[in-house]
Formats: sequence, structure tokens, C-alpha cells
Amino acid sequence: MIAKRVLLFLLTNLAVVAVLGLVLKLLGVDQYLAARGALGGFQGLLVLAALLGFGGSFVSLALSKWIAKTSTGARVIEVPRTPTEAWLLETVARQARAAGIGVPEVAIYDSPEPNAFATGMRSDHALVAVSSGLLRGMHQREAEAVLAHEVSHVANGDMITMALLQGVLNTFVVFLSRLVGFAVDSALSSREGERRSSGYGIGYYLSTILCELAFGVLASVIAMWFSRRREFRADAGAAQLEGPEAMIAALRRLQGGADASRLPGNLAAFGIVGGAGGLLAKLFRSHPPIEERIAALEALLPSRPARRPALSW
Repeated sequence: MIAKRVLLFLLTNLAVVAVLGLVLKLLGVDQYLAARGALGGFQGLLVLAALLGFGGSFVSLALSKWIAKTSTGARVIEVPRTPTEAWLLETVARQARAAGIGVPEVAIYDSPEPNAFATGMRSDHALVAVSSGLLRGMHQREAEAVLAHEVSHVANGDMITMALLQGVLNTFVVFLSRLVGFAVDSALSSREGERRSSGYGIGYYLSTILCELAFGVLASVIAMWFSRRREFRADAGAAQLEGPEAMIAALRRLQGGADASRLPGNLAAFGIVGGAGGLLAKLFRSHPPIEERIAALEALLPSRPARRPALSW
């Protein structure tokens, strides 16, 4: 259950924000604000920041299913060709009905790691994808719990909430970085009239770029904090759909069998399994430690839980 959806969303979001910023710069919006000055263009600057921030976020969300399918090579199951594919469709449909959402598309992608993800712009038109490694390496009840976890992400509207949060964060990043850029440009300008007649100087552009990078890192810390919170909610949703014991068994299977060191470099920090790491690694981790997730699920168990036998395929 690597958080591919989080990584893909953030990367696409950054790319779209950059493209929108370039387009608005070519259209002369920055120069228009420069001519009016930061204070005179305060409302205009805020509108520009919101346009860039929410535009990047929601375009990323709209493209999330296509990007996920393309980047992972996921094959959507339209007509099941094997008993496993038929079971996948039936299980996701059953869980979606129980969660009160439309049945998502179901896909399989080739990967040795036991992973799964869900994405989509609307809860009634989402995508749930599982890796071939998950199907090979988990018992049926464990795999059902993983699917329930992803269905719960969809039912909770996590991708939509993530888009809204990222839009707000993007807006503040764009807004504050340009305010700092204006202050730096004003400090470097020898005369106010020269700045107004010639637009922003090189100090504005350099400081704006640097601030966008720095503020973007801080915004990512907040986004990852939210991502960790929603994992607990999705675990609780899976416990309601399939029972806490099944979800605990799935997490323990991942804890014992997955190896974060085998993940690609750009995904290692987003893996569901990994070492504790230092403070910096914890700030940028999209998933909480498995031990904490298991502890939260164990709190949902009765005092003497009945042990369920593991079911094989």
C-alpha cells in the first residue's frame, strides 16, 4: 500500500502550478501587479495565488486516475479472466455498497511489492488498484482488508480533501513568496519610481523562486501530516467493513514481508513499511508507523477477541 496516489498527486500538482505560473507570467499578470505595487495589487495578488494554488490542485486531481494507470501500467478489469479477478470485482463491489459509494474501477498492476492504492476525483467514479505482489503474498482475508482500506479512502473523500488542503497550501505559498519577492525587490531598488516604471527586478524573481521552494517544503510537511491522519481513518473504515483482526493481520504481513529498501528512490519515503528514521524522515512520511496503526486497531478489539483462521486462496 505504498502511497503512490500521494506522490503522484503532489508531483502533478507542482507541475501544474509551475505551468500556470508561466502562462500567467507570459500574459503579463505579474507585470500588471508590479505596475500597481504590492499594496495596491493586494487583492489581485491574492486572486492570482488562489488561481494558481487551487488550479494546480484540482487539475492534478482530475488527472489522477489517468496518471495512476499510466505510471503503474495498471490494467482495468472489465471482464474477469480468472477466478482471482472475479473475486476482486465482487469484493470491491460488496465493500463499496457497504460504504455507500459507487463501485470503483478495479485494476491490477505488475509489481513484486504488496501494494494497493485508490484515487479519483469523485467517490462514485474512483479507481482501486492492487499489485500482483499483493495477490501472491497475502491470504484472502488480509487482501480483503487491504481492499477495504482503499475503499474507505474513497468513501472518506480523502483525495478531494487532499486537493482542497493542497489548494489552500499552494495559495499561501504563491502569495507569501511573491510578498517576500516584492520586499526584496523594494530593498534592492534605488528609487521607487524606477521600480514602478520598469517592473520587478532580478531580485524579485530570484527571491520568489527560492521562497516558493522553501514554503513548498513546509507545505509538504502539513500535507504529509494530514496523510498520516487519514491512514488511521482508513484503517478504522477497513475494520468496520472486514473486522479489525483482518486489518491487523494485513499490516503484520506487510510489516514482516515488505522491504522498504527495495522501493525506488522516489517512492521509498512514501512506503507503508520502513525504519523509524530521524525527525526529518518522520515529517515527510505519508504513512504512520505500522506499530501505531496496529495499536489503534487493537483498541477496537474486544477484551478477548476470537482468533480467525487465515484463509488461503
